[in-house]
Amino acid sequence: MFTGWRNDRGIWRRGLVMAALAILLTLVMLLHGRIPNSVGNLGSLLETFMPWFGLLIPVLLVGGFLRKSATALIALILPLVIWLNLFGGLITDKSGGKGDLTVATHNVNAENSDPAGTARELAASGAQIVALEELTARAVPEYEKALAGAYRYHAVRGTVGLWSKYPLTSTKTVDLKLGWVRAMRSTVLTPHGDVGVYVAHLPSVRVKVDAGFTAGQRDTSAQALGTAIRLEKLKEVVLLGDLNGTMNDRSLSPVTAQMRSTQGAAGDGFGFSWPAAFPMARIDQIMIRGVQPVSSWTLGETGSDHLPIAASLRL
Repeated sequence: MFTGWRNDRGIWRRGLVMAALAILLTLVMLLHGRIPNSVGNLGSLLETFMPWFGLLIPVLLVGGFLRKSATALIALILPLVIWLNLFGGLITDKSGGKGDLTVATHNVNAENSDPAGTARELAASGAQIVALEELTARAVPEYEKALAGAYRYHAVRGTVGLWSKYPLTSTKTVDLKLGWVRAMRSTVLTPHGDVGVYVAHLPSVRVKVDAGFTAGQRDTSAQALGTAIRLEKLKEVVLLGDLNGTMNDRSLSPVTAQMRSTQGAAGDGFGFSWPAAFPMARIDQIMIRGVQPVSSWTLGETGSDHLPIAASLRL
């Protein structure tokens, strides 16, 4: 492969454009927190899909070999090191042991044509607690009927709901500053102690040519949700829901700064959950405080455009 490279003085002069691209990629990943959100929320948009930047590295690697450029190949060490530092820990399987409590969450999609089938898939996961988002008034009775046999207790507030094998108390809505209900909080009385469980569906974001990454409502709701969780009195807290953002998105820091992702701590792989047909980002989250994550995984497709996710926890 390297035949003729030793005496080829051009290997240092060729591939300068690819070397520059490698350095640019390094700077974007290294300094992503300094990319401003003032113009089209560009920083948050890049942070949402940043794991995919790793695909650019083998592309530049192949280009470096084709151009026989030592400069380009050496420059690629920089983005490779940065990417592994940011996301290398997600590649390995960190799950282990057995937890006390299994939880699951799913954005079931308001246009889901098979609520009963979706409910059966979730019940088959073995989770003791299941959170659902994007419920419609028409579909709620179908979910209630399909889940009644597996979950004795449940509560629905607005477009979110919580089903549990254990009693629920102190259930209330959580104000996300939207004017309608998309979040709730309940105390789950598990055999291992009381757990404060939040279910939330933050507003959707859009990528528009004229406006960029529009996420104003979501960011306001993230602030409100973060405040509610910060004021939570119970020590053990679990957040289940569709946050319409990844753990890398700085705009979710009111929540992510005070909670851990089960996927990041005890998952296997990136755990992408959306879109279901070709998952590109993990915008559905299971986050914890005062709880030990044991394992975290993604469940199979249902009638939704999201994949359900689950986690095993030790209280």
